[in-house]
Amino acid sequence: MREFPDFDALRAAVGTEIGTSDWITIDQQRVDGFAAATDDHQWIHVDTERAARGPYGRTIAHGFLTLSLLVPITQRVMTVRSARMGINYGLNKVRFIAPVPVGSRIRGTVTLTSISDVPGGVQAERTVIVELEGAERPACVAENLVRYLT
Repeated sequence: MREFPDFDALRAAVGTEIGTSDWITIDQQRVDGFAAATDDHQWIHVDTERAARGPYGRTIAHGFLTLSLLVPITQRVMTVRSARMGINYGLNKVRFIAPVPVGSRIRGTVTLTSISDVPGGVQAERTVIVELEGAERPACVAENLVRYLT
């Protein structure tokens, strides 16, 4: 975990790799819970028998489940102590490059791309590369925006 005491320290880190999270296991329970929360019950995610005969030989995580894990990934990699709160502000660009099979593990590497002033704080753009253990290509690459407010 990399801690930034204030926004000036955060600004000084622009252009650097902040860190890499621990591995997160993607199990069927997590995928089923995401399906229930989002009403996305496509068979490739939730029907283990049918998916076993499908293109990946098993169920895979929803792309948006992988994307939602940017929150714990970035929270485990960095914190800004002077911020009263961090607010997810959105995304610039997202690519789902490789499927995430159930039973696999992912982790994210966070690079601080830019900082800009906003009313009440700063907006940080972070590029997060979500690595799939044992794979040549990442599962996801996303430009994530967060606002740190005082």
